[in-house]
Amino acid sequence: MTAAATLTIPAEPYDYVAARAGLALIIIDMQRDFLEPGGFGAALGNDVSLLRASIAPTIRLLAGFRAAGLPVVHTRECHLPDLSDCPPAKHGRGPGPLRIGDTGPMGRILIRGEPGAAIIPELAPVDGEVVIDKPGKGAFHATPLMAELQARGVTHLVFAGVTTEVCVQTTMREANDRGFDCLLATDATDSYFPAFKAATIAMITAQAGIVGWAAPVDAILTALEASRP
Repeated sequence: MTAAATLTIPAEPYDYVAARAGLALIIIDMQRDFLEPGGFGAALGNDVSLLRASIAPTIRLLAGFRAAGLPVVHTRECHLPDLSDCPPAKHGRGPGPLRIGDTGPMGRILIRGEPGAAIIPELAPVDGEVVIDKPGKGAFHATPLMAELQARGVTHLVFAGVTTEVCVQTTMREANDRGFDCLLATDATDSYFPAFKAATIAMITAQAGIVGWAAPVDAILTALEASRP
């Protein structure tokens, strides 16, 4: 590979090197149900304001990938209206009065097509970007994600989204098992539990990057710009 065809991102535990043509961004579950009051996150008793800090860095990261003409994937955790794709063990979770499929302030919680299941307006997909509706925590389970990535020649994935320790980490581990080199954008992800975010980053990068790498958005964008043909 020539220098123009690669990018090198200063990262933990060591530099992340990728073929520019094989790089894609995947933004996990930046949905109203998780980031706004009245959604599933709040119904589980979480302080949803703790996820807001990740929005601005994710907007910048998304803009950088769009400007570079690189593939972008958005995921939404949501279910069919009849809940036929929602396991009973998942449907029954939650101490509060509202559970998956129940009607809340933003429509039926985590149901496809409902307002709460939509990606927040600031990060709304544009034409040509892949949108994956996933019934599980991992974005590869029961979805066409693998085929979509293969069709675009993707070999390396940059991750953003929420929550760090659940759907983001699960999808990173799935991707690692499928042969993708994965990088987590550390300020473009968040958790309802800040200690869980820190622990997840440590787990991902431990043992010479057993699951992947981690780097801030600024480092990723600087490398993208430097690698322009």
